[in-house]
Parts: sequence; C-alpha cells; structure tokens
Amino acid sequence: MAIRTTKDTVVSWGFLSPFMILFVVFLVFPIFYSFYLSFLGTSTDYGLTSMTWVGFENYKRIIQDWQFWSSLVITAFYALISIPSGIIVSLGLALLLDNKLFGKSFFRSAFFLPNILDMLVVGTIWSLIYAPKYGVIAQISSILLGENNFFNNPGLLGSPYTALLAVIFAMTLKGAGFGMVLFLAALQNIPNDVYEAADIDGANEWQKFYLITVPLLKPIIFFMVITGIIGSLNAFTEIYAMTSGGPSTVLSGIGKTVDSTSVAGYYLYKQFDAGNYGYAAAISYIMLIITLGITYIQQKLAAKKAGAK
Repeated sequence: MAIRTTKDTVVSWGFLSPFMILFVVFLVFPIFYSFYLSFLGTSTDYGLTSMTWVGFENYKRIIQDWQFWSSLVITAFYALISIPSGIIVSLGLALLLDNKLFGKSFFRSAFFLPNILDMLVVGTIWSLIYAPKYGVIAQISSILLGENNFFNNPGLLGSPYTALLAVIFAMTLKGAGFGMVLFLAALQNIPNDVYEAADIDGANEWQKFYLITVPLLKPIIFFMVITGIIGSLNAFTEIYAMTSGGPSTVLSGIGKTVDSTSVAGYYLYKQFDAGNYGYAAAISYIMLIITLGITYIQQKLAAKKAGAK
C-alpha cells in the first residue's frame, strides 16, 4: 500500500511539475526579485546590471514624491466614481434582464461581449470615439452645436476637467457585463417565497428592493468593491491607450503641475519606462500594502456588520 501511495504521489507531482515550474519562474521568483529590486538604485548607466544597494532610500524618496501622492489622489477619485458607477450599471442591467424580456439572451450576450475584449483595443476605440473633429461625438456635436464647441475643441480627452470622467465612462460600460452576470446569478438564487411574504406584508417594489434584494446581494457588492479597488490601483492600459496620463493642469494656490489622468498604475509604468527599476519596485510594494490595508478594513467592516445582525 505504501509503495502504491508513493507511486501515486510521484505521478501526481509529475503531472503538476509543468505548472509548478511556470508558477515559480513567472510568479514566485518575480515577487521576491522585485522586493529585492526595491532596495537597489540605478546609477548613471541604464540597465539592471548597473544597480547598486541603496537600502531604504527608494522608500524614503516615495514619502517626498509629490507626484506619487497626487497620483494616489487621482486613483482615489477614479475609484470613488468608477466603482459605484460600475455597481449601479451592472445591477440595473441584471434587474432589467432578470425579467421576462423578449430577446434577453441576446442582450445578455451583447452586454457581456465588451468585457472579453482586450483593454487596449477598447481604449483605442473609445479614444477614436472621443477624438475632436473626426470622432463620432465631435461629428454629432458639430451638427447640433456648430463647429466651435467643447466636444470639438479640446474634446473630452483634451480637457483636464473631463478626461478622467471620459475614461471612467468607457471603462464602466466595458466592465458592466461582468458585474451583470454576477448579479444575475445572485438574483436567480433568491427564493420567490421571500418576495411573496413581503407582498403579504404589504411591501411595495422599492421596499422589496431595498430591504430584500440589496441585502441579499451584499456578497456580490462586496466582491465588486474589492476587485474595483484592486483594478483602480492597477489601472494602466486604459490610461495608456486613451490619454497617456494627460492632459496636464496647474493647481492654483500651490503652483504644482499635475497630469489629470496619471493614476498610480500609470505613474508606476513611467518610472519603469524611465529606467528607475528600484524606485518603481518600491512603489509597487507600497501600492500592495495599500491594497491589503483597504481590503482588511473592508473585511473587518463587513464582519462587524454581519456580527451586529
């Protein structure tokens, strides 16, 4: 029996070994190497081979880096708008398509389709839609408002006051299909008996939605909040494709220039692109700590509310 068990174990590890090799090489090793990299600094020569040990200097530099902290503020603004918007749109679509609507299978597929498209492709398409003069929105606005209008010049992506909102709108529509599927699955698992009991008690549609549907959907909402926070901190491709971090604006009062769509993920990319590998690695671990901290707080608050009930 022991020989057979040992043989089964060896065979199992043989089948698992291709995955384990890839897992260690492309995930485990980069995690530890990037942590080591965060304690190195780049000298005058460009490249990893010229890096030297600097200790905690990269982390000290982050504390004094105004652009990094401004990128976190922009990221927070991005998250505070995009996460509630994504939840509301996804839940609205799920409630609409959970009814006996003609062609609902087609609409479910149609709304989910943008979610499987590559982020770079979606960002490029939306940048063409938003483009001044030749974009769809600019063409329509020219007909309705004349040639000299905001959508034509500078355009939604050309103004520091609307660029981030335009990106959020595009990304909300792209990701709504995924949230819709999650909410649909949760809605279909709610027993009809609960709603029938509410009807007997005289509850109206709003009361049933607020007091029954929403509380039973809280696990999905919590999941979307957590993934939304992580997605906001990692946001890069959509910014790269649509705005490249700009446009820039000068903050009145402090005289600082800030890129209106330079979220933390894009700022991290700029550091890697500039060859500041150690500093970029340090930023990535600071962002990891922030993500873990927010997730921990969210879990504690959810557990506290569940315990109070």
